Amino acid sequence: ATYEDYTSVDGAAKVKEITEGKGVKAVIDGIGLATWEMSLECLATRGIFVSFGNASGAVPAFPPLKLIAKSGYLTRPKLLDYTQTVEEKNQRAGDIFRWISEGKLKVTVDKAFPLDEAVQGHEYL
Repeated sequence: ATYEDYTSVDGAAKVKEITEGKGVKAVIDGIGLATWEMSLECLATRGIFVSFGNASGAVPAFPPLKLIAKSGYLTRPKLLDYTQTVEEKNQRAGDIFRWISEGKLKVTVDKAFPLDEAVQGHEYL
């Protein structure tokens, strides 16, 4: 199925349906404020919530007890901690390009904007 955006479907219910109520081992959430609670709902027992983006705003501080229902984990990584040296950065970039060439990572560009329409491009994202 295809959905226009994360508000057009009850994501947590869909995940529970697909996983037969188990949830997922990991949620990698780049949206932030608008989706973090749904992301937590989607977790399986001992699942990890990876919050890495703030597209809709930052995830607010919340009490650790919010994770207790599923013995969940939380991490908020930042890229610079994973690319501290030139060698590390080159290795990680090489991994990405290799995955693309092997067909393991698919990149889709569905629309391009000329530079003078950069505002519209950002709004589109």
